[in-house]
Amino acid sequence: MLRFYPFALCIIFLFAGCTQKKAKTTSASFEAVKDSISLLVNNTAKNITAKGPIGWLDEFENSPDFYMVNDGAIAFKDYPTAEKFVRDTLSKKLQRIELKFSNMRITPLGPESGNIGAEFNEVLVFSQNTALPFNGYFTATAHHSTEGWKLLNLHWSRKK
Repeated sequence: MLRFYPFALCIIFLFAGCTQKKAKTTSASFEAVKDSISLLVNNTAKNITAKGPIGWLDEFENSPDFYMVNDGAIAFKDYPTAEKFVRDTLSKKLQRIELKFSNMRITPLGPESGNIGAEFNEVLVFSQNTALPFNGYFTATAHHSTEGWKLLNLHWSRKK
């Protein structure tokens, strides 16, 4: 029995070493996901502010799993509904949108997805040049699609 003891000990150390390397890789990949999602959120704010309402279509994932909720109610049940509303209504009523996110929290869920939480400040400027400010909290799931990082679902809650 003593003859196998060093062999068993080597197997245990080898297994422990592999486990530690795997944990470091996972930690590094989660940091990369976190950085990518942070970039997505920051670029979303810049894109919407630069392009106006039509810019949202660059940020939403064109997927059967897409949806958006606003103040607890479903605003868009799917991507086609969102696209139609943005093109036919929102882009005609709004001249521009000024959007800023702050106090962002990102939780990677895996190599291709993560949760986002952030405070938002938004100013909607209508065609009549009237401005309507909104503040609140934004949550979303980011997903890495064939087109890069996109917002798979979103929820906006306005402060009362």
